[in-house]
Amino acid sequence: MAQAESLVNALKNLLKARGITYAQLAKGLGLSEASVKRIFAERSFTLERLDQVCTLLGIQISDLARMVVAEQPVPSRLTEEQEKKLVADPKLLLVAVHALHQWTLEEIVSSFATTQAECIRLLARLDKLGILDLLPNNRIRVRVAPDFSWLPGGPIQQYFRAQLRNDFFNSHFDKPGEKMIMVSGTLSEESNAAVQRAMNRLSAEFLAAHQQDLALPLERRTGSAMIVALRPWSPAHFQQMRRQKQQ
Repeated sequence: MAQAESLVNALKNLLKARGITYAQLAKGLGLSEASVKRIFAERSFTLERLDQVCTLLGIQISDLARMVVAEQPVPSRLTEEQEKKLVADPKLLLVAVHALHQWTLEEIVSSFATTQAECIRLLARLDKLGILDLLPNNRIRVRVAPDFSWLPGGPIQQYFRAQLRNDFFNSHFDKPGEKMIMVSGTLSEESNAAVQRAMNRLSAEFLAAHQQDLALPLERRTGSAMIVALRPWSPAHFQQMRRQKQQ
């Protein structure tokens, strides 16, 4: 199979796994649905177009290439059952999150209150759950795509939302390494879509920086979280004062 065909097939599998239709992709690219279908059918991707599609999906072309090399479907999300198992055991969740962030066994043990034997048992459970492979010499190979994300509204997101309310936003965001920007305004559907594309690019930059910095020693890296959100919204008491439209 030609490499170009393999890349396109990997891209189609990724779109299917995420439930993204050609119509949705076309809207993000500013093309007609027929044009997108033709590009996929003829495999007539330019490098620029392939980069645009990957950016919309929040991945790099190199990530797509790694999926092809793996020669097997790589999920970008866990199942709800897998997430429930993680949430039910805080220490298992801790090890899972850091393993998915490419931490080694030694780095996890040196940073958290767990013994090597306990950490290996937890990694073995994650192996049984299908989240990672525990290899010889206790090396870790994750079984998820580079653009991995938690299920929208799933058990993990619900868990972290509680942490966000009680901890993450309990800051003035004025210390080194902290920043929060909040803006508001009125957007058309087209402008909203454009901002969402910019958000996807920012997400891709964050993930690319994460991958690049994995080569640095642990003491030079800090666990970081970035939240960028956009939705039609105004405060509830604003909504309550809206004038009712005449019938």
